[in-house]
Amino acid sequence: MATKPRVIVLGAGIGGLTLALELHRSGIECVVLEAAPQLGALGVGINLLPHATRNLARLGLEDVLAAVAVTTRESAFFNRFGQLIAREPAGRFAGYDWPQFSIHRGDLQQVLLAAVYDRLGPDAVLLDHRGTHVTQDERSATVHVTHRDGSSSTVAGDVVVGADGVHSVVRKQFHSAAAPHYTGYMMWRGTTVWPRFLTGASMVRAGWLTTGKMVIYPIRDDVNARGDQLVNWVAEVEGPIRDARDWNRPGLIEDFIEPFADWTFDWLDVPAMIRAAEEVLEYPMVDQDPLDHWTAGRATLLGDAAHPMVPRGSNGAAQAILDGRVLAACLAESCDPYQALRAYETERLAATSRVVLTNRTNPPDALLREVYERTGDRPFERIGDVISPAEIRRLSESYQVVAGYSHAALTRS
Repeated sequence: MATKPRVIVLGAGIGGLTLALELHRSGIECVVLEAAPQLGALGVGINLLPHATRNLARLGLEDVLAAVAVTTRESAFFNRFGQLIAREPAGRFAGYDWPQFSIHRGDLQQVLLAAVYDRLGPDAVLLDHRGTHVTQDERSATVHVTHRDGSSSTVAGDVVVGADGVHSVVRKQFHSAAAPHYTGYMMWRGTTVWPRFLTGASMVRAGWLTTGKMVIYPIRDDVNARGDQLVNWVAEVEGPIRDARDWNRPGLIEDFIEPFADWTFDWLDVPAMIRAAEEVLEYPMVDQDPLDHWTAGRATLLGDAAHPMVPRGSNGAAQAILDGRVLAACLAESCDPYQALRAYETERLAATSRVVLTNRTNPPDALLREVYERTGDRPFERIGDVISPAEIRRLSESYQVVAGYSHAALTRS
């Protein structure tokens, strides 16, 4: 009788840990290899949209996530003069069966890691295991590993999944190197302890790329005795690329504050919030052209290793989470690794490619572009004279369809 494959997962990020939980739920053995000697709460904030939280809820994680995240009530759009363009409810407030969470990336990773250790055991994640390359034959696949002390080892299984991020060694081994596609905009990110603004659970997109754009939302509640929140913010400014992709590269406020210096609104003092940040990180707004295939024999890709995308639309982590569900289902349905990986790639490659390309041209904040262009970057008297509610709804719903979280898509699946 055929047995289910043993899966080796490279990378203990959001995608790799979610895949481990999905595999365990399907009765499939796996081990996660992580290059770092320890996993801490690194990074800043991300949003988990209903298609992602649905999967995490199926894994029994909704309550523990709700305890550490902010349950988002709305998305709100403003011009750079602080004028409200539109607001739309989010998650359950928009009629979904699942919430939208705004959460610190490190908090999400720690929730996933704790669940993996609890369900799969203390040896499910092997730290200080840096994968260098994969070898395989008709019977197995082997990951070659180095350690901080200079020693090396191997870990063998039936399938290898490269969930090792934008600098994936698995991707580099099986695909020719391609330069990242730079959008022409740099991104600075930070978190600031700040009083509640708007609803206290609003995700704000403001301004436009030509003159500076901000995304702002709280990711932790009640972080001090005053009841302040930890607020995540992202600033996008046009300019030459500054350095290679490194999510943890420090940035300087003076390099990007100028376009936002007069953003002192009655609902938020943006420059003061930026200047109060404890740490600022910079990152180029880059992605890579979609691949024509992810799989090579017994090895495949997942998450940013497969489809690095511009971080707009709150979809990088979500698409990795969706990858994990589909890959685990395909491996559970077929005991033939080759057939399972082909089925996974067939379902997910085209879908994620559409998200990568749409994030370049028509992400959710395309509404800001429309208002910017129609007003000539001037304040308006009435937003209804600039854009109609029907047009706003079409822009929002078109992205939901591409990204896979329209009401119809989640009802069908």
